[in-house]
Amino acid sequence: MNTWFLCKVKYQKTDEEGRQKMATEPYLFDAISFTEAESRAFEKLAEELSTEFSVTNISKSNITEIVPNENADEWYKCKVAFVMLDEDSGKEKKVNNYFLVQANNVREAVEGVEESLKEMLVPFEIPSVTLTTIMDVFPYFTDEVDEKIPANLTPISEFKNTDDDILASETSGGYFADDEDDSDKN
Repeated sequence: MNTWFLCKVKYQKTDEEGRQKMATEPYLFDAISFTEAESRAFEKLAEELSTEFSVTNISKSNITEIVPNENADEWYKCKVAFVMLDEDSGKEKKVNNYFLVQANNVREAVEGVEESLKEMLVPFEIPSVTLTTIMDVFPYFTDEVDEKIPANLTPISEFKNTDDDILASETSGGYFADDEDDSDKN
């Protein structure tokens, strides 16, 4: 499950009339700690903002899901209430989750949540939809991680099956550390 941090960023912005003014705007970052959220804010926003900026506040967000839409500009926070059965008492209870949906209007936001939950078997309702001031969302993608195989590892599939290779025939997709000196095997 992702942890989302809301980072408020202060910078000098040009308004519609061409005047410079200070603005504080919120951005949402997927991170594992406050420190990483701040680091990612400086890394990502240095690319986006053409001026100096500072991160003035970081808080953990209660957002559980992000529903992006490339054809929309605004972010809506949708409260989604799931009806769950409490196994101990046998009573129904509501569990609230918050979705952040990129949409052009409230109707599109509701449709976005419904589309993302169409496979759900648990009944749900959407009691509220609110327009947020969030400027942008920065999820953490696994493709940002360099998945090169380290030089000292060899895929198991490249080993020849011998009596000494106990796991080679039973395991696939793993890696063995290469020995520095193969002369000890004989």
